[in-house]
Amino acid sequence: MKIYSRITGTGSFLPPRRLTNAELVAELAGQGIETNEEWIVERTGIRARHFAADGVCSSDLALEASRNALQAAGVDAKEIDLIIVGTSTPDMVFPSTACILQGKLGNQGAPAFDVQAVCSGFIYALTVADAMIRSGAAKKALVVGAEVFSRILDFKDRTTCVLFGDGAGAVVLEASKTPGILATDLHADGKYTDILCVPGHVSGGQVLGDPLLRMDGQAVFKLAVGVLDEAARAVLAKAGLVAADVDWLIPHQANIRIMQSAARKLKLPMDKVIVTVDQHGNTSAASVPLALDAGVRSGRVLPGQTLMLEAVGGGFTWGAVLLKL
Repeated sequence: MKIYSRITGTGSFLPPRRLTNAELVAELAGQGIETNEEWIVERTGIRARHFAADGVCSSDLALEASRNALQAAGVDAKEIDLIIVGTSTPDMVFPSTACILQGKLGNQGAPAFDVQAVCSGFIYALTVADAMIRSGAAKKALVVGAEVFSRILDFKDRTTCVLFGDGAGAVVLEASKTPGILATDLHADGKYTDILCVPGHVSGGQVLGDPLLRMDGQAVFKLAVGVLDEAARAVLAKAGLVAADVDWLIPHQANIRIMQSAARKLKLPMDKVIVTVDQHGNTSAASVPLALDAGVRSGRVLPGQTLMLEAVGGGFTWGAVLLKL
């Protein structure tokens, strides 16, 4: 009997502190950094974001999102036999955030590891979990995207500090007799490392290099639009479907212009796109599962519908997943 994987529950969590553009602009002005709300909205579509409190880590956000996903799936944490966390902001150098999450969930014995593909992290993690379930190596997986990007932002750089937020999203992925995940497509190109990176590391008890996010926004935009379209068309071709078969496009929530371009290339109207970037900002690996859960809990995304998930991130990494909920 052929084994497939299917999402049986979604969950998300945002830290309580919500910072509007106006509040962020005021804070930056107090530091002598000039920007304005209209500029942020016009160029990005972002109106607010959430920042984690001091001492709150990615695993803390992941824990709440995971509990919500497990409850939605009707699965006990002890039943999970695979945990994968996509994150670029781990709690520690090691152990992995997935292992820390596993301890907080009270799960024992399941393999647990992180995937570092920046904003594509959840797409990568979901693809790995799907492959492991299809191979018979796992039956019930917890796949999470969790980030505290506020910790790596340069609040003297007005072009990047307004873009990002913190949060976590999770899904429970279970073995199924009927297809759930229909096709996946992953890619990376390391020659674009410098256009989006945090070029620092720990050595000898000190941070060497620059520990804050650096981005060439124009270069990222130009590359992102093209590779997202390639990945979207690849998964459609693998599944034998066309763009018109897609009920919902759930893209990485980085910039409304990139999302509009992705939809336009697929000839999908924006009312078929789940948009949360206005309220969450760019939450990196958490953005796709956050948007998926928002769609499910609002009653827009329904069982049986066909979903296209896609993301692009530093590395440069990109990919897409086509699935039936």
